[in-house]
Amino acid sequence: MNLKKILIAVDNSTCSEKAARVGYEVAKTFGAEVALVNIIEPVPANVNPDLTLAPVFLENYDNSEENSHLLLKEIESKYSGGIATTYLSIIDSAAHGIIQQSDEYGSDLIVIGTYGRTGLYHFLMGSVAEHVARKSACPVLIVPNKYEEKP
Repeated sequence: MNLKKILIAVDNSTCSEKAARVGYEVAKTFGAEVALVNIIEPVPANVNPDLTLAPVFLENYDNSEENSHLLLKEIESKYSGGIATTYLSIIDSAAHGIIQQSDEYGSDLIVIGTYGRTGLYHFLMGSVAEHVARKSACPVLIVPNKYEEKP
């Protein structure tokens, strides 16, 4: 397997930090470059009592983009070990955004964490990691939240 470009999907969770750690380790092993992607999910419009839609203010997105950039910078400084890193941050649904950014970046591998939820929550919400794995054009490495690095 020849990995030159690795896309690591991150959000503000412990499972995404584990995925970032693993993704950067794989990148070091293969001498690959990394893109960190954080998806800003759209805020649904509110419905007013008179059944009109309340506007979604752009300031919310500006703030989200700033927070996204700070998150990507923090993940890079924690785990990159000097590996060249590209930041990708867009407004989209999580799974669709990750797949789209992977295609545009030309990823050879996507690394993503999963909470490992089961039962009713999993049935109702599905899994972003599963959706990405089913729809992706490249291999997907799913790092479970239970993963602990062995000494």
